[in-house]
Amino acid sequence: MAVKDRDRFSTATRLRLLGEQTAARVYRSQTRRQARRSRLTGRAALLALVVCSLVVALAYPMRQYLSQRADIAELERQKRQAQQRVEELRDLKARWQDDAYAEQQIRKRLHYVRPGEIGYVVTDPSRARQSRPERSTARRPWYAHVWDGVDKSDASGQ
Repeated sequence: MAVKDRDRFSTATRLRLLGEQTAARVYRSQTRRQARRSRLTGRAALLALVVCSLVVALAYPMRQYLSQRADIAELERQKRQAQQRVEELRDLKARWQDDAYAEQQIRKRLHYVRPGEIGYVVTDPSRARQSRPERSTARRPWYAHVWDGVDKSDASGQ
């Protein structure tokens, strides 16, 4: 037992025990660091905060930019349509400058005939089936309809 007590208080034994304790502390601190490394660090949190604030700051201007680009595209489309319409109207104007085209349209739309020609009017069979009062109101001039309205309002007032 004296040998054991002597070993227990010897310098070599104390150094060995001290080394083992130190090694255990280092091992424990390394495991703690490894566990901490998996967590969010201060730098990463700051970076995430900066990125989020940039996204929030740029969201509204980007939305405005995209909506304005859509408006510009719509206006360009309308401009192209207006230019096409102008070209069509110029072509129509040029056609009306031609006397033959003007005469053709006048004869077609106004039912004009030249002297010596016989004009024919083809009636639509579906209109012939209309009842008598409907046909008579359709052929009356517009002022007759107005006057009838005045007469009806006078009659209802008495």
